[in-house]
Amino acid sequence: MSTTLPIPIRFDVPPGWRAASPEEVGAPGAAFVAVHPPSDAGFTANITVDGEYRPDSASLPEIAEESVRHMNRSVASVLVTDRRETGSADAPGLTQTLAFSVVVGGRSHDLVQSQVYLAMLDVDDPHRRAVIRLAFTSSASQHSALLDDFQDVVRSVRPGGSTTS
Repeated sequence: MSTTLPIPIRFDVPPGWRAASPEEVGAPGAAFVAVHPPSDAGFTANITVDGEYRPDSASLPEIAEESVRHMNRSVASVLVTDRRETGSADAPGLTQTLAFSVVVGGRSHDLVQSQVYLAMLDVDDPHRRAVIRLAFTSSASQHSALLDDFQDVVRSVRPGGSTTS
């Protein structure tokens, strides 16, 4: 079952991507999923958006590390190939890139996932911090060709309104 985001955001989905049901693509915890057909040897590139309120004081690097530990429960090994903090004190962010392999339909796929974490304050209650995660997963061979699309999605994120525009 898909979830809702803790705070409403809007973002733009580039041409060539289509919205998909989170359950359809095996991401039931996501609030939004877009896929980019056709598949690459059985794996379809996707962008997922999820988020949660974080009442704790965990930093974005700590939250990103939690994500790596969670992925390590699902796949044999996850390699963090890049991690850096972005944004400002008022609008902090973090990006990380992960490399891993999965078996889909009996075939092994080398995948790359770029994750962006955005910390946002709830406009109705500025004492509540939400962390939004956008993740772009593709085959290793598709990653560089579709990364600009993901970066366009991230750049377009803004508070308010409906989840997508």
